Amino acid sequence: MSERMSAREAIAAVATAFEELEVAHGDFPEDGPLTWLGYGASRARATERTGEQESVVCGVAAVEGRPCVVLSFEFGFLGGSLGQRTGDRLEAAYRTARERRLPLVSLIATGGSRMQEGMLALTQLQRVARQSTLLREAGLPQIAVLRDPTTGGGWATLGAGADVILALPRAQIGFAGSRVRPADADPAAYGAEGQLAAGQIDAIVRKQDLRAVLADWLTLLTGPGRPEPAPVPAAFGESGLPADGWEAVTRARAAGRPRAEAYLDAYFPHRQAVSGDRCGGVDPGMLCGFGLHEGIPYAYAAQTGTATTPAGYRTAARLIRLADRLGIPVLTLVDTPGAANDAAAERAGQGAAIADAFAALASARVPVTTLVIGEGGSGGALALTSPDRTWVTADSYFSVIAPELAAAILKRPESEVRSTASQLRLRPQDLVELGVAKGVLGA
Repeated sequence: MSERMSAREAIAAVATAFEELEVAHGDFPEDGPLTWLGYGASRARATERTGEQESVVCGVAAVEGRPCVVLSFEFGFLGGSLGQRTGDRLEAAYRTARERRLPLVSLIATGGSRMQEGMLALTQLQRVARQSTLLREAGLPQIAVLRDPTTGGGWATLGAGADVILALPRAQIGFAGSRVRPADADPAAYGAEGQLAAGQIDAIVRKQDLRAVLADWLTLLTGPGRPEPAPVPAAFGESGLPADGWEAVTRARAAGRPRAEAYLDAYFPHRQAVSGDRCGGVDPGMLCGFGLHEGIPYAYAAQTGTATTPAGYRTAARLIRLADRLGIPVLTLVDTPGAANDAAAERAGQGAAIADAFAALASARVPVTTLVIGEGGSGGALALTSPDRTWVTADSYFSVIAPELAAAILKRPESEVRSTASQLRLRPQDLVELGVAKGVLGA
C-alpha cells in the first residue's frame, strides 16, 4: 500500500502556490437525493474528521512557477467517492482550466461512485467525461497522479482518461476495488507496478519527486504557439557513402552503430517518457515522450533497432495524436528490421496497429521530422516516417523488403543476396535520388 495523503497534503506536495475555487452548490437534502437514512450524519462525520465539505478540493495553482488547475481527492471523506456535489467541483475545475487556458492536474484517490446517491452519483462520470472532452478540444493537457487507492469510475474517467498518467509507488489502481473484485484475482494486476507493466500508466514517481516531475511535464506539454518543424538531429556513426546495397545493409546492422538512445540524449538535454499502449502492452524497443531542444518542446517516437510490436505502434500513435492536439512538432527516429511477425504479434493485432500508426502520422497537423538512423525495414519502418521531411544517415538503409527475403522470394541462391541488395536501391544516396529522402547526413 502506498503512503496515503489528505487532499491538501497532496496539493502541498506538488504546488508552490494554491488558491481554492469557490464552487456554488444547489439545494441538497440532508440525506441526499435518495433520502438515504443516515447519509447526512455520515457526511457530517466526514467533515468533522477531514475538515472538508466534499470529497474534492480544487483551485488554481503553480507548480514551480508553472500555472495550472489542480483538483485533489480527499479519501477520508466517504472514501473519496463521487456524488453530485463532487461533480459540481470537478466541472468547475475543468471549466476554469478552459477559461484560463491552463493545464489540469488531477491528484486522485477515490473508491468510485457514492452509493448513497445511487444513479445520480454514477451519472457524474458522464459529466467528467464531457468536461474532459471539452478540455481536449481546447488543446489543453490533462495530467493525472494516481494515489492510493484509485478505483472505480474515478480511475476510468479522470485517471485513465488523462494524457499523462503518473502513479505513486504501490498505489492500488484498478476499475474493481478491493471489496468487489474476484476473490482469486491476482493482486499485482491492481497495483501501480502491475499497471505500468501492462502499459496502462506512464511512470511511477516517488512523492518527493512529484513536484519536479510535474513541473517538467507542465513545461513539455505547452506547445510553442506557432509550431516549426523539429530540426534534424546531427548524425553519428560512420561517414562516407556505402559503395553498394549490401554494404549499406551491413553498416546499418553493425552492433556498434549509434542507436536511438544516443541520438535522444544528444538532442534533448531533458526529456520525459510516455509508456504503454493503454491496451495491455509495452514495447521497450519504442521510445516515446517529450523533450526540450534549444528550449522548445518536441515530441519524439524512436525505434531502437528491434522488431516493433503492436504495442510499440499503438504507443507511437498515441504519442503523435497527443502532440498534434497540443500543437507540438514531432521527431521520429526510424531503426527497425521490420514489424514483429511472430504469432504473438498477429494475435495482438499487428496489422491494425501499423494502420493506426500510419493514420496518426498522416492526419497530423503539426510538422513531423524523420531521421532514419539504421535499418529501414519495409512498412514497419515506413509507419513512422514523414512523407515530406525525411533524412537518412550515411549508415542507414530503407527497403521494401530485406535483401535476403527478396532473394528467397525470387528463388535466387544465397550468393546473389548482395546483388539483390543493390537492385533494391536501398542505399542512402539511392533514397535521395528516388525522392524518398531529402538528404544524407554524415556523408
